[in-house]
Amino acid sequence: MQHLSEQEIIRREKLKELQKLNIDAYPAELYPVNTTASFIKSNYKGEENKGDFTDVCIAGRIMSIRDMGKAAFAVLQDATGKIQIYIRRDDIAPSEDKTLYNTVWKKLIDIGDIVGVKGYVFTTKTGETSIHVSELKILSKSLRPLPVIKEKDGETFDEVTDAEFRYRQRYADLIVNPQVKEIFIKRTKMINAMRAFLNGHGALEVDTPVLQNIPGGAAARPFITHHNALDVPFYLRIANELYLKRLIVGGFEWVYEFSRNFRNEGMDRTHNPEFTVLEFYVAYKDYVWMMETTEQMLEQTAIAVNGSAKVFSGNKEIDFTAPYKRITMYDSIKEFTGIDITDKNEEGLREVCQQLGIHADKTMGKGKLVDEIFSEKCESHFIQPTFIIDYPVEMSPLTKKHRSKPGLVERFELIVNGKEIANAYTELNDPIEQRERFEEQSKLMARGDDEAMFIDYDFLRALEYGMPPTSGIGFGIDRLAMLLTNQPSIQDVLLFPQMRPEKRGEENEQVKES
Repeated sequence: MQHLSEQEIIRREKLKELQKLNIDAYPAELYPVNTTASFIKSNYKGEENKGDFTDVCIAGRIMSIRDMGKAAFAVLQDATGKIQIYIRRDDIAPSEDKTLYNTVWKKLIDIGDIVGVKGYVFTTKTGETSIHVSELKILSKSLRPLPVIKEKDGETFDEVTDAEFRYRQRYADLIVNPQVKEIFIKRTKMINAMRAFLNGHGALEVDTPVLQNIPGGAAARPFITHHNALDVPFYLRIANELYLKRLIVGGFEWVYEFSRNFRNEGMDRTHNPEFTVLEFYVAYKDYVWMMETTEQMLEQTAIAVNGSAKVFSGNKEIDFTAPYKRITMYDSIKEFTGIDITDKNEEGLREVCQQLGIHADKTMGKGKLVDEIFSEKCESHFIQPTFIIDYPVEMSPLTKKHRSKPGLVERFELIVNGKEIANAYTELNDPIEQRERFEEQSKLMARGDDEAMFIDYDFLRALEYGMPPTSGIGFGIDRLAMLLTNQPSIQDVLLFPQMRPEKRGEENEQVKES
């Protein structure tokens, strides 16, 4: 049963009053909007061009009302911004029947209601561009009150900043904090810029499966579901890498996908269990070429989003102008810990972890131990875009061995502001060696490593047909969006971030009933 507040009860009573007046509070119609708030405020010049604004029609949400008896001012907000409207009783109710103004407008319309208005634009005595309303129509009655936001002299008071409210009720957040829209507009510009770069270089956008019988392409814990018709377990994809490389085998030379991936892991300000990745794979290229391409794409993307290759993350200026610094993983560990781990085996790495105060349990192999040392002691120091290159082979089961450095692979991660933004390889295309690498992962899985990779036998079969030399990369789109929009948390760049289920409420009751 739904529990209503006093305000919600009052609004439902107003809805009934509208129905008694034969006013449909939720009409099904095409409302003839012909302009926007931002267009009017940007283009209206008063006497100079008032003739162009004598018949405007606009729709939006009522955000405030100032009653003056037989007239009123209100603020209407559409998708582009806010504009003041002026409603006079005898204009919207010109006949003797003043019900539309005295009852509907003054008593039954609330802040939050969506209305359509027609009229002409004018400038008030205080110099504010406004719409003098000649016709008003209710388009949607709001049954739940908005948080009250007060503005005076261009300043905002009582701004809604509670993260629990903003992330859980993003729809309300966007209403009361309209500046939040700019974050998601920039996110779309970012994705469009990356897509334009790839398309401009001849890449082909493709789609690959989200439901997979093998969760391959990354070291991560998957979400497991069940296919009823086949009576077998399926996994939500943790990466799309192995499918994209199958397409390279099939003859495409440059493919990419913006994919939704899912990892059954922790949530914090840089991790969400559902996230977006851009991956692309290019035949006849290596990781050196990929570094150069990455620099070009990110520089162009930053400029497309913000007009400059320089962006701010908090108070730190980050410069995406190419080229970026390059340093090996072992050299970075030596720089920030003073310890050279180049020739250390698994036991030696455990001793290093103990010496540095880093947790290392028995399930961790050499690769994971090196990763822990780097993550704990090095990663946060790299603020400007930096390529960490040449990883130990144990960390990279899908990567080709380094052409000149035994024990290493041709891999890089791009670190910006202390976080990984991209991960790339010269791809392993030797099917026999790939099988051996997968088998090593199986041994780690048997030791209890729930992030070790499954053996994908179909992918091995594909490699046996022959995959050309290839380079591939994956970009964390959400983390990149954080950087380009100067947001401190991944939840701020996701329209609907994952949240814990609410402990009580109508929604939970419905789940129980079903």
